[in-house]
Amino acid sequence: MWPGQTVDLVRVEKSQRQLQLIGGGQILRRYSIALGGDPVGRKHREGDERTPEGRYVLDWRNPNSVAHRSIHISYPNADDKAAATALGVDPGGFIMIHGQPNGFGWLGRLLQMVDWTDGCIAVTNSDMDEIWTMVADGTPIEIIK
Repeated sequence: MWPGQTVDLVRVEKSQRQLQLIGGGQILRRYSIALGGDPVGRKHREGDERTPEGRYVLDWRNPNSVAHRSIHISYPNADDKAAATALGVDPGGFIMIHGQPNGFGWLGRLLQMVDWTDGCIAVTNSDMDEIWTMVADGTPIEIIK
């Protein structure tokens, strides 16, 4: 990132398994990601192992999470809650961008070859360190197919 550049959007393209940091309309960085174990389609309920789709906000972070650092995604939004209520299910929550499980960072690139999370977005620890530094709380995130 060049001085003066700020990240004003995080975009996740689930089908491409890619997270992008965008600033000033340009892609500043790209990262390979792993998703939930059943990644195709929108998240409907707790435990479906799907990564949500839609627009959210990165609203808080945890430096001491069970994975190497984590940044929370504001899922579920009002539409997600309404859809879950209509189905009579819990929409779930606690969806994060995070690094590798603590103690398993050495598996970094290998773990990125499979979808292993419960619906979160996983990157390598070194990628998470960079994202952690570049992305401020309150940054919008767009998760698409």
